[in-house]
Amino acid sequence: MKTEKLIQNRKDQMANILLKLDVIDFGVFKLSSGKESPYYIDLRVIPSFPDAFREICDFYAEYLTDSAGLKNFDRIAGVPVAGIIFASQVAYNLKKPFLFVRKGVLLHGRERRVEGVLASGDRVLLVDDLITTGLTLKEAAEAVRAEGGVVNDAVVLLDREEGGKQLLEKSGIKLHALLKINEIANALYEIGAIDQESLKTILKQIKKL
Repeated sequence: MKTEKLIQNRKDQMANILLKLDVIDFGVFKLSSGKESPYYIDLRVIPSFPDAFREICDFYAEYLTDSAGLKNFDRIAGVPVAGIIFASQVAYNLKKPFLFVRKGVLLHGRERRVEGVLASGDRVLLVDDLITTGLTLKEAAEAVRAEGGVVNDAVVLLDREEGGKQLLEKSGIKLHALLKINEIANALYEIGAIDQESLKTILKQIKKL
């Protein structure tokens, strides 16, 4: 197991990567959940930067190995859309079978929503880039469960801390978040990448539960 200091150093490295990629914008944005937000984090640009993408996927794999336990899941499933990209590389790194969840059921072929080899009773780890309300991950879990899979865990690079973790807990799913938005925001503020007003804007969005 890694020490807390080593884990924190790794998180700081990831925060610096996100800073260099300029993934945070401020303004008025409508999220996929339909919710409005004064800031937006675009993690979908990460695969366009191979070195950063490799570092972040390695971080997923390290975290899952150290914190979640590789024996606790049989397969890895990507959540559409961004989660599929990260999940495929993480599954490759960990030598786990890869699946992906479609947004809707196909009206031809096998008419399945989960693509890949999934047997009844297989324990499936869901992978996404970030979580806000948790609805996307919850729906993906329901799709996997409907086809016989068991979903007890989900992992994301970033938790926006707006109630998603709690929603998943109600569905019997434990959320593993590599980073939390308050950690990123404070790290960026400390190095002068964002001002105090931007820090307050981000932290104000965190849902107090």
